[in-house]
Amino acid sequence: MMGSLMAELEAREAAARGRAEVLRARIAELTEQLAAEEELLSRLGITRQTVLEILDGDDHAWGALEGTDGRPGGVEVEQDGDAGVRAALRLDGPITRAALAAAPVAARVGGGAVTVPVWQAGVAEAVLPVAYRDVLEVLADAAKPLRARQIAAALGLGDQRRSVEGLRLKLKRLVQRGWLAEPAVGLFARRDQMTGSS
Repeated sequence: MMGSLMAELEAREAAARGRAEVLRARIAELTEQLAAEEELLSRLGITRQTVLEILDGDDHAWGALEGTDGRPGGVEVEQDGDAGVRAALRLDGPITRAALAAAPVAARVGGGAVTVPVWQAGVAEAVLPVAYRDVLEVLADAAKPLRARQIAAALGLGDQRRSVEGLRLKLKRLVQRGWLAEPAVGLFARRDQMTGSS
């Protein structure tokens, strides 16, 4: 009787452990999706503010930037009488065009998704979204592996758990795609700092 009771207990523990693992995986997936949506919301808010500043003529006294075609800094504004003003922001510069042309198709962004391409020799960091390039810059300045909390502080994100965990997801994504290395659990470094080459 004691043996069958212990066997039943072990079976229940195994089942509960399995369900807990499934839930942890789902939570991690949802956390990553939430971080991506929050990043998209942030970018859209910044874009909206930028468009409103452009439409209001608010150039913050830094002057108009000239694009490659002589128009103001890659911003096209088209008026249709009383129908309103449509503004389309686009990247327009020789460095950006060259980096995107050299990037693998998987690195290009489409449909509003933030894409982190797999690292390949010869692919410039310019193909990464700005938030990811900032992480690489912090690690380059540090010249040693850092923890997510240290990187968050250097980026000015604060030390709130939500901010640090969102950043940790980005760091793990960069490790997964080959841009960073994780020499020890929770320590992140640029891949060139670990291999000695870029």
